[in-house]
Amino acid sequence: MSHVLVIGSGGREHTIAWKLSQSPKVGKVTVAPGNAATQNQFSQSTKIIKPPCDYPGLTDYSDLSGWCLANQISLVVVGPEDPLANGIVDRLTRDGIPCFGPNKKAALIEASKKFAKSFMTDFKIPTADWSAFTDAQEAKEYILRRPLRRCVVKADGLAAGKGVVVAQSEEAAFQAVDDIMVESKYGSSCGDTIIVEEMLEGYEVSCLCFTDGTSVKFMPLSQDHKKLLDGDKGPNTGGMGAYAPCSLVDSGTEAEIHYIMKKTVLAMRTAGHPFTGVLYGGFMVTADGPMVLEFNCRFGDPETQVVLSLLNSDLYDIMMSCCTGTLDAQEVSFNTSQSAVGVVLASGGYPNKYNKGLPITGIDLLPPGIKVFHAGTAFNKKGELTTSGGRVLAVVSVGNSLQEAAAEAQRAAAAVQFEGAFFRRDIAHAALTSGSSKGMTYLDAGVDIAAGDKLVSCIKPLCKSTQVPGCVGSLGLFGSVFDLKLAEFKDPLLVSGTDGVGTKLLVALECGNHSTVGEDLVAMCVNDILCHGARPLFFLDYFATSKLDVSQAKEVIAGIANGCKKAGCALVGGETAEMPGVYPSGKYDLAGFAVGAVDRQMYLPRVSDVQVGDIVIGLPSSGLHSNGFSLVRKILSGSKFKYSDLCPFDESKTIGELLLTPTRIYVEAVLKTLASGQVKAVSHITGGGLVENIPRVLPPGVKVQLDATLWKIPEVFGWLQSLGKVPDIEMCRTFNCGLGLVLITGSDQSEAAALCAETGGQVVGKVMHRVEGEGQVQIDNLRAGLHGHPTYDGIQKKVAVLISGSGTNLQALIDSCAQPGSNARIVMVISNKDGVKGLERAALAGIPTKVISHKGHATRESFDDLITEELEMVGTEIVCLAGFMRILSGRFVNRWAGRLLNVHPSLLPLFKGANAHEQALAAGVKVSGCTVHHVVEEIDSGEILEQETVPVLPNDTVESLQERVKTAEHRAFPRALHNLAKQLIYREKCGGHCD
Repeated sequence: MSHVLVIGSGGREHTIAWKLSQSPKVGKVTVAPGNAATQNQFSQSTKIIKPPCDYPGLTDYSDLSGWCLANQISLVVVGPEDPLANGIVDRLTRDGIPCFGPNKKAALIEASKKFAKSFMTDFKIPTADWSAFTDAQEAKEYILRRPLRRCVVKADGLAAGKGVVVAQSEEAAFQAVDDIMVESKYGSSCGDTIIVEEMLEGYEVSCLCFTDGTSVKFMPLSQDHKKLLDGDKGPNTGGMGAYAPCSLVDSGTEAEIHYIMKKTVLAMRTAGHPFTGVLYGGFMVTADGPMVLEFNCRFGDPETQVVLSLLNSDLYDIMMSCCTGTLDAQEVSFNTSQSAVGVVLASGGYPNKYNKGLPITGIDLLPPGIKVFHAGTAFNKKGELTTSGGRVLAVVSVGNSLQEAAAEAQRAAAAVQFEGAFFRRDIAHAALTSGSSKGMTYLDAGVDIAAGDKLVSCIKPLCKSTQVPGCVGSLGLFGSVFDLKLAEFKDPLLVSGTDGVGTKLLVALECGNHSTVGEDLVAMCVNDILCHGARPLFFLDYFATSKLDVSQAKEVIAGIANGCKKAGCALVGGETAEMPGVYPSGKYDLAGFAVGAVDRQMYLPRVSDVQVGDIVIGLPSSGLHSNGFSLVRKILSGSKFKYSDLCPFDESKTIGELLLTPTRIYVEAVLKTLASGQVKAVSHITGGGLVENIPRVLPPGVKVQLDATLWKIPEVFGWLQSLGKVPDIEMCRTFNCGLGLVLITGSDQSEAAALCAETGGQVVGKVMHRVEGEGQVQIDNLRAGLHGHPTYDGIQKKVAVLISGSGTNLQALIDSCAQPGSNARIVMVISNKDGVKGLERAALAGIPTKVISHKGHATRESFDDLITEELEMVGTEIVCLAGFMRILSGRFVNRWAGRLLNVHPSLLPLFKGANAHEQALAAGVKVSGCTVHHVVEEIDSGEILEQETVPVLPNDTVESLQERVKTAEHRAFPRALHNLAKQLIYREKCGGHCD
């Protein structure tokens, strides 16, 4: 089990250790230097232990790194800001130790107020007006010039949360300037530069989020109480209490805060300071919206105590996913149906001078549900628990309501005793006395009607912009009305379709780009009804989420409106559903509904008219469209790539941008073609790919034969196949492979083909007779199509061929490698028998040969080692077995793994081993063929690279079937070789990322 090191000594670190200890993957948590609670029964977990005597501390990060490696530390969690600002993460990660927190550059967002304010200004992140000064007198003159003398004065560097003065007068502001710059009240490192900024009016709220530098997962909003005394009076402190979730914030404001936080993470990456760990945003909610007061580069204190008390998910998993860049796939959920309130007990005299060593009593008398998180505590020589800091501890209660939690926390705070102890008695008072506490509302349940109304007002202009003849009424009625007479149909049939966007939505969420998925939604629906010859008339959408983010929803619906314009249909309405508890926080789902019409005589498909000899016209896709994204996300999660990385084959865009390319809408192009009356059937290539969608419009006795070299397959498909090692059959039953729509027309119907050609369509295959038992879609040259670009002219992989006989497959390989543009070159032919025909074939082609007899060797391995030696001498990169009649050793197979090919005379996994033709005839199959596959130790079980079918005729013998299959081998084996050669070259061009 994992051993975690938590660095720090406060209540924040105690809380983090407590939550980490709940993970089943964590065996122990060392908290260093820790406090009294992390060293004995007060820890609330037996997994939490004090640092051993050899723990080196933080004086030298190299010593710490060595200690972590020696003690097999799985994860280091840094609590306070100072070590982060000093580069602890940089050192530990350089030594291969996972460390939760930002590096030194990213920590500047807290370590330097000037950096943070400049950063916010540069990236247009809303914050107060400000100026920086290195001279006290200049700062005072600036204060005097301000129309209102009230302002906020901040020390530039780290000041343990105390370097901020809210000055209500010019005198107070001058005093703050002197304290920081002249008296160095907060340390010499804080006195060189100060920030003077506008004083914002409103209420404060804290937003914490987990991030891996790209993905962002939010914690519930919380509210800290920084002032020392009730009623927000007195000096600033590190925090006297907090509660979560913060009910003062409506959903629209929360969405704006989340947007600002996501924008900040993106901007940090853009600025060259990618941030990982916990980003803390301190906000002032003003009449003009939320504005950033400060950013912290770590968990807040005491916000951590209340927020983590509501965490349902495994904190260890979350932190590790931030370190490994896999946060997007990690569940992060909180119990937001309850409230947590934390009250801090402080020493008399805090935040100035205070006494230490005062005995603490009463903790053992608290109810079981109360959590006590220690900050400034220690044991005296008698073993008594005593005070050792200004903020001593925080008591936290979790209740079914905020009122219940606040009351329990106050009672618990009063029960804990030490001399001079005091605490605020109004934690969460603002929320409890706001309008929301006067009675339960729909908003209290998580449904914001006002946000829904705001969205409706935003999208009305979008809907209006899509209107077409036939639209009646307006948005907001109980139903949508369409006058079919105005659409000018003679004998109309109505056609409806519904669909969604699937897990492509998760990519949009990860990338923070919701502008294209609405267009995807429209495309998926209108392309479906287009297959029936229908012209789309109107469209409705369904948008469901846990909590409505108005700006996000508006972006999605703007995409829907754009898609409707492209499809020539009207967006007449929809449903927005806010369902807390049904959907995870921050997630949403989409569904669309399209209705169209077609005159009865133009209805498609005309299945009975489809016949042998018809041609198949393919219209190109724009990329993946909206299917197969579960597989795409799985492939990328197991690779080195992130959505924010540039495409290895198109550096003009990121991987995320490429994947979010919207689904092509074919309405305008295809309706013109359908008007010719020459199209018999149309198939939309969606889920199920080519092999499952085309048969939906075919009669039983025919099949479609496609040639993948006849259309351009976008590079993303070949890249994904290589990256995920996806079998061919899986590619063509999951993805569209470059064809978004397929039309079938008669072979003599040139008008339809010409009309399609105007929009990029081309003939990609034909309708053939189907033998019983065959599939209805045959795709030839799929590998060549998938990996046919980019071309690598002049680059060739060195190939060796092992033979034992006549070498007919060898001849096929020789002929194909001699073709112009071949990426494979045969550099050696080795036979275990002398005088065979295959050696003669090689010699005629000018290929070096070698005879290595298998006889006279003590072991099979010694024979194979001689072959390997010869192969390595000529720089062999791919080995082909062309009738090589020896069983190869495991050592040889593993040495050439992924580069060792064989052809087998059956459609594997059927009929493995010897006598494949006899097995096929005995089984009575209607179709057989050949399979080119990678060789592994288990016979005929390696990854399938190519297959080609041949019919089994009623009067077939072993010999006649063998000849027919052998002819197929002569085509399939060279295809597989050249595709593998291109893949290997492509992987090298990817820098190894495709392995």
